[in-house]
Amino acid sequence: MSHTSSASAAVPETALEPPVAKRVPTRREHHGDVFVDHYEWLRDKESPEVVEHLKAENAYQEAVTAHQEPLREAIFQEIKGRTQETDLSVPGRKDGWWYYSRSVEGKEYSIQCRVRAQDTGDRVADWTPPAVEPGVAIDGEEVLLDGNTEAEGQPFFSVGGAAVTMDGNLYAYAVDNAGDERFTLRIKDLRTGELLPDVIENIFYGVAFSPDGTRLFYTVVDESWRPYQVKSHVLGTPVTEDEVLYQEDDVAMWLGFDLASDRRHLVLSIGCSEFSETRLLRFDDYEAGLTTVISRDERILYEAEPFLLNGRETLLLTHNKDAINSMVSLVEPEELAKPLSGQQWRTVVAHSDEVRVNGAGVTSTHMVLSIRKDTIERVQVLPLAGLGTAAQGAPVEPAFDEELYTAGVSGSDYEAPVIRIGYTSYFTPSRVYDFVLPTSELPAGDLLLRKESPVLGGYSPSDYVATREWATADDGTRVPLSVLRHASVQQDGTGAGLVYGYGSYEVSMDPGFGVARLSLLDRGIVMVIAHIRGGGELGRHWYEDGKKLTKRNTFTDFIAATDWLAGSGWVSPDRIAAMGGSAGGLLMGAIANLAPEKYAAVVAQVPFVDALTTILDPELPLSALEWEEWGNPITDPEAYAYMKSYTPYENVRSVAYPKIAAVTSFNDTRVLYVEPAKWVQALRAESTGSEPIVMKIEMDGGHGGASGRYVQWRERAWDYAFVADSLGATELLPGAGLK
Repeated sequence: MSHTSSASAAVPETALEPPVAKRVPTRREHHGDVFVDHYEWLRDKESPEVVEHLKAENAYQEAVTAHQEPLREAIFQEIKGRTQETDLSVPGRKDGWWYYSRSVEGKEYSIQCRVRAQDTGDRVADWTPPAVEPGVAIDGEEVLLDGNTEAEGQPFFSVGGAAVTMDGNLYAYAVDNAGDERFTLRIKDLRTGELLPDVIENIFYGVAFSPDGTRLFYTVVDESWRPYQVKSHVLGTPVTEDEVLYQEDDVAMWLGFDLASDRRHLVLSIGCSEFSETRLLRFDDYEAGLTTVISRDERILYEAEPFLLNGRETLLLTHNKDAINSMVSLVEPEELAKPLSGQQWRTVVAHSDEVRVNGAGVTSTHMVLSIRKDTIERVQVLPLAGLGTAAQGAPVEPAFDEELYTAGVSGSDYEAPVIRIGYTSYFTPSRVYDFVLPTSELPAGDLLLRKESPVLGGYSPSDYVATREWATADDGTRVPLSVLRHASVQQDGTGAGLVYGYGSYEVSMDPGFGVARLSLLDRGIVMVIAHIRGGGELGRHWYEDGKKLTKRNTFTDFIAATDWLAGSGWVSPDRIAAMGGSAGGLLMGAIANLAPEKYAAVVAQVPFVDALTTILDPELPLSALEWEEWGNPITDPEAYAYMKSYTPYENVRSVAYPKIAAVTSFNDTRVLYVEPAKWVQALRAESTGSEPIVMKIEMDGGHGGASGRYVQWRERAWDYAFVADSLGATELLPGAGLK
């Protein structure tokens, strides 16, 4: 018996009727506005009636989509068949050693290793990583931590942080055996393999040794899981005596730390998304304690890196003072004692409306800059010689040969002649490069490819095309689109299309390789990634024009992207689907209300569709992040009225809705299942059309553990099969698919 027929045979006939939840009016009143909610009772997770209702939703969804099962299985096998199930680890050098991880076929966890580095005087050769091959041990290889041994007999295993002393003798590592992100820290003497008696329980991410190896720094979280303390442990002393180096009591502020690049300071970062504060500790003057760079009272968002410039103490600041897209300045420590208005800062990278500065750091010879320009994330380097003066050198950018790509610094060492760069594009799998920093003999630097993630199944990038196009929004704004397609698709007005978007929290949908996406393109679907306002693709303005009282731009930009696709000649206008998740799920709910006729299907993944009810609930531990994004509807009547005008659940109306799938999980803590559960009830009650509206809910939740990636691939295959089936694009193009 085939899988499909057995699935449909097991579903009772009644399941083909959608479940109808009873209506229990709940009155909500704010700022004189009354909203009567008939489905709020579905919030009660413990209620057997609610659980039964959710199971009935799943049974209905399974019956309606049973015929998609062979397509799901095909897509799952395509994802699996293209994925080489070993990790991409290129050794990274720290002090006198190369560190890397190995994965062994048939074993679930990686093995952390190291091998000695050479110092021959040929700088670039000394920083060329050894070639690591699966199953082949390198001469002199030492195992620091074998995850497979550590995980034996444990219900869960993950490492939350690791650090090695500068002399290479001690290795600290933090392990979680429960899946709750609380870690136990142990220290191993790598000379003997013995564990030290020091054991620290219940720490968070972030571990570092002091340069002399006598102290260990770590982070602790409060009741609501917010990192709020940095503590210092002196090796060999009782953990109960560990010093609280700093405690952050403001519940809206997060705390973290790092060593400065040259390791002369411990750098504490405290902040939210609107402003921040950095505090420094000098290792050579430990007893002097912490000093503040710029107080949070100045309401500046900044990062500070202390370093020596021509032998003088200097701070490199990446900040948004009078610079919405951020800029880079230098300041002498003595200036910080003056009031801010009287301080002298030297500009290194001036503010630009075209360039968003994401961050800056230093090596012993160069400043390394991460920027976003023309939507693209890129890396530039400037020599330290002359920095902040008229003699400052021009920035050098490694040259890549694609128009749409993402490049970011994935590691740099203060003494190294190279920086490591991660690179990807829509059709180039992840690559690891070392960029040799420019010198007078090599003014453009040198880009050395260290590794490219293999893609199996006969994959060839030349089978696909990615182009940059522009849609025009209602207010005349040009909205960038990334348009992806199989090279054999014809521009004859008959094809199928999918528009994808997010558009919140200044998150950018950057070019990146995705194996699963190929399964849609191979079926002739033209995919548009819409870089709409509310994201960060065109700088901070782009974000601010799509949040709070301009949030509606996010939705109308997405509809403009859909209109571009409908008129592009690539597709037939009645064969377009939309997809988005989380805050992008709110986007899906909003566009379904605004323009239901433009879509054949909508897939909303863990959708934030009942945002107003959620944000108005004083019981929920809301971070400041949410007020900064949407406004505060509890205290602000204007924010309330504006949110109520677009939130999907309150704005469901009497129109013919397209096919809709709401995909969620019973135990999702970020967007509760009750939001899509209420939304699908409201949609079915109001829709004048005949298309099915389904909810797929994962009742077990928790996707940790060994099967993690397979579970995720199956979920992706479900979503993609729903789209492809709804668009009538289920067959592979001639010659496409796994080879």
